[in-house]
Amino acid sequence: MQSNRRTVAELVAERWGDHRPGLWCGERVLTHHEVAAGSAARAALLADLLPPGAEPHVGVLLDNTPEYPLWLGAAALAGAAVAGINPTRRGPELARDILHTECRIVLTERTRLPLLHGLELPGVRLLLTDSEEYDDLLASYTNAAPDASRAAPEDRLLLYFTSGSTGAPKAAICSQGRLAAAGASLVGQFGVRPDDVHYICMPMFHGNAVIADWAPALAAGAGVALRRRFSASGFLADVRKYGATYFTYVGRAVQYILATEEREDDRDNPLRLGFGTEAGAVDAAAFERRFGVRLVEGYGSSEGGAAVQWSPGTPAGAVGKAAPGLVVLDPRTRAECPPAVFDAAGRLLNGDEAIGELVNQGPNPFEGYWRNPAAEAERRHGGWYWTGDLFYRDADGYLYFAGRTDDRLRVDSENLAAAMIENILARYEGADAVAVYAVPDPVTGDQVMATIAGTFDPAGFADFLAAQPDLGTKMAPRFVRVVKRMPVTTTNKIHRAQLRREGLHCPDPVWWRPPGEQTSPYRRLSEKDRQTAEGPLPPTRDLV
Repeated sequence: MQSNRRTVAELVAERWGDHRPGLWCGERVLTHHEVAAGSAARAALLADLLPPGAEPHVGVLLDNTPEYPLWLGAAALAGAAVAGINPTRRGPELARDILHTECRIVLTERTRLPLLHGLELPGVRLLLTDSEEYDDLLASYTNAAPDASRAAPEDRLLLYFTSGSTGAPKAAICSQGRLAAAGASLVGQFGVRPDDVHYICMPMFHGNAVIADWAPALAAGAGVALRRRFSASGFLADVRKYGATYFTYVGRAVQYILATEEREDDRDNPLRLGFGTEAGAVDAAAFERRFGVRLVEGYGSSEGGAAVQWSPGTPAGAVGKAAPGLVVLDPRTRAECPPAVFDAAGRLLNGDEAIGELVNQGPNPFEGYWRNPAAEAERRHGGWYWTGDLFYRDADGYLYFAGRTDDRLRVDSENLAAAMIENILARYEGADAVAVYAVPDPVTGDQVMATIAGTFDPAGFADFLAAQPDLGTKMAPRFVRVVKRMPVTTTNKIHRAQLRREGLHCPDPVWWRPPGEQTSPYRRLSEKDRQTAEGPLPPTRDLV
C-alpha cells in the first residue's frame, strides 16, 4: 500500500524553479531554486562517493553555513542520513561519535581540522567545504536536477545526538516522514507563510534548529537566514537585516539577548514570534515588553516520543494541556501522580507527590536510537515512552515543566524540582541567568546550590528571597556561586553537568548561609566553611 506521507526530498524538489530569495548567510543569498539545485548536485556527488554496501551516513561538522541545509537536502534526495557532529566533543569522544554513526564521509571546514587531528578514523573521508578540491568535485554535478522518486517516508534522514548527565551521547533517529510531518504541523500551528523568513541562530547539529526552524520553513516554502554562531549582540541586527519573522531558541539564549543594552527602537523589528524551550515566564514577559514579540514555550522530547502544545487559555507558567496518553507518573510505583495543589500565592503545596516523570502511554513517533538497544529499552520500558523529564499537572490537565529527572533535589526528605526554583530566582533583579542544582548534604540527601550570572548583593538577595511568596521553605539556596557568564553548551543550554561536577570547588566566589540561618544575609564561603559544609565527602567526588 502506498504511503500518503510526504518526504523531505519532495519538499526540496518542489522549490525547483522558485527564484525567490530563499537562503541568506552573511552577504550571500541563494534563491530557492539554487538551494534545490545545490542539494541535487551534492546528492549526485554523494551517490558516487559512498563505498558500495556502506551505510549512507554523512557526518556534518560545520557551523551554520549554507552547506548545512544544502547537505540536509542532498541527504533527503539521496536517501541518506546526516549525523550532526558536536564540535564541543574532543579526542576519542569525537572519534566515537563519528565511528558509532558509521559515517564514511565527514564534511567540515579548515577551522575545524584541529579537532580531527590525530584521531583514528579508519575508512572515513574528509571533505573540506571551503577548499578548491571540494569545488572541483561539485563542478561535475552542477546540471543535476532534484529527483525525489527514490526517497521514502521511512528513510533515515537525521542522526542527532542527545545526552543526559552521564554516558555517551545517543544518536536519535528521525526519518524523512517524521521530519516532514513535524514541519507541516508547525506550519499549521503558527501559520507560517511563504513570505516568512526563519532565523536560525541555534546550531544545526542540534535537532531543535532542524526540526523546529528549518523543517517548517521548508514545508511552507519560506526563507531561511543563518547565523554561523549565536550572538546575542548581533541578534536584533540580523533580524532586521534579513527581515526575519520567526526564530527558535534553546536554553538561555533569550536571557543573553535581554542582557544586551536596551534601545528605544528595540520594538522596531519584523519578528512575529519565537518558539522554544526554557525561557521561563519572567524572561518571556520581559522579551515581549521589550521587543514586542511573543515567545511560545513548547515541549517536545528530543527523540519525538512526547510533545505538549501551547494553546490559548494556557495558564501562566504552564506548557500546555496534556494530550491523550500523556500522564505524570511516579517512576518507582508507576502510579499516576495526583494533581498539583496551589496556595493563594501560586505556591505548589504538594510537590513531593505531584511531581513525576512525563510518560506517553499512547502511540508516538519515537524511532529509536542508532545501534543502542539498551537506551531504547530504557525509553520504552513497559510499553510506554518515558521522557526523562519532570512535570506536574493541575486539576484542569495543564502540564508544568519541573526539570530533568537528573535535576530533582532531595532536601530534608522533600523532593524539589530545580526548574521551579530557577523560575523564582530569575525574578532577582541582578540575575542575567540562573541555574539550580544539587550538591551533597554531609548527613543525607542534597543541599540547594544556585549559580547566578550577573550582580549579587548578599543582603539584598536574602531580602529578595524573603519577599517571594511562592518560595517554599526548603527551596532557598544554601550556596550561591556568582559568575560573569553562565557556562553553556554549544546548544546554549546551561552546562549543568559542569556546575554539578565543580560544586563548591570552583574558581568563582561562593556565598552561603549555614543551617539554621535561613533569614540572615549570605556570607562568603571560606575554606573552613567549605569543609564544614561538605563534611567527610572527598573533594574529588564526581557529582555528575
